[in-house]
Amino acid sequence: MAAVVYRFWSKLEEGVIAFLLALMTLVTFVYVVLNNLYTPFYDLSDWLADKNWTASSDFFLSVGDFFIGLAQEMTWSTALTKALFAWLLFLGMAYGVRTAGHIGVDAVVKIFKKPVQKFLAIVGCLACLLYATMMCVASYDWVKTLFDANLYAEDLEKIHIKLWYIGAVVPVGFVLVWLRFVEILIRIIRGLQDGLGLADEAGDAMKHVVDEEQSK
Repeated sequence: MAAVVYRFWSKLEEGVIAFLLALMTLVTFVYVVLNNLYTPFYDLSDWLADKNWTASSDFFLSVGDFFIGLAQEMTWSTALTKALFAWLLFLGMAYGVRTAGHIGVDAVVKIFKKPVQKFLAIVGCLACLLYATMMCVASYDWVKTLFDANLYAEDLEKIHIKLWYIGAVVPVGFVLVWLRFVEILIRIIRGLQDGLGLADEAGDAMKHVVDEEQSK
């Protein structure tokens, strides 16, 4: 049962991140298209007007007005993209912990023997848990203040998005990070891993260099 819940949680996490990326891309794409789509219709209208085709010129002029009106109505798109990026950032923190996406600086730690590395990993994990706990509490108080204020986010009033809708991701993100570090702590204690499972960019770079040398 636990394995099923874990898989569902991981898939849901990946699905939400993919959805946020797709929505950010879609909103930006539509806004850029609308901001460039009316120009050809205005140019065509001017060309037809020079040919004294008034009816056709007026038609394409109205089409251009329609698209520029849509573009002006989407002034909220930039603010929405920023809000979605904030959600992506804070939800992505926990995903980075799970997939070893965060950069690890553990060159000194690796000098020690395995038991010492395990001890230092536990200390590091507890520090991360403490930090996540502090951020959960502080961000919850911040979101509660936003909720009580009941203010709309700047430039997002038209689509009825309030500030606390955006800010709510901060405590949610740190709760997820806390859970991921609890998972890592359990794995370290059980001997299933030695460190925090962070990315080793230096090691990856050296491996890449060695692979290139061997391929020559």
